[in-house]
Amino acid sequence: MAKYLINDTILDSLTTKMDNMDKLDEQLIILLRRNARRSISDLAMELGVSRATVRARMERLESSGEIAGYTVILKAESVDQPIRGVMMIEVGGHAADRVVQALGAFPEVSTIHTTNGRWDLVVELGSSTLSDFDAVLRRIRLIAGITGSETSILLATPRTTRARL
Repeated sequence: MAKYLINDTILDSLTTKMDNMDKLDEQLIILLRRNARRSISDLAMELGVSRATVRARMERLESSGEIAGYTVILKAESVDQPIRGVMMIEVGGHAADRVVQALGAFPEVSTIHTTNGRWDLVVELGSSTLSDFDAVLRRIRLIAGITGSETSILLATPRTTRARL
């Protein structure tokens, strides 16, 4: 089952109806998606239930693994690396594991995704300057097994619910 970061909360896929989740759980999750730091009192008031009910629901969702944790999304992560991009990579033969391992050694690489379709890997990366970004792209393209790539620079991130764990 897929996990999604929702504001400060990681939740299982909301598109799949869980046996142990009802409408109140779903409404609670919607509110937590908007702001997982809201007080239990505020959540209870908006949901029209007692604080004890909200607390019990949150504890149950946490213990069942539906809510996997809470985290902080730091603005500094994008400030420290103002040049960010997504690189799609084509891998030849059976070199995917070797390429993923090599990419993992790059401090500029924040995330590596395996995919289906035209590209084998999607890599999120960042640097402090365009020159540094260009240099890391050149180094990545030299990794044995990479047969093609396409990179897009990210201009803005109007909304994100993702954080590193």
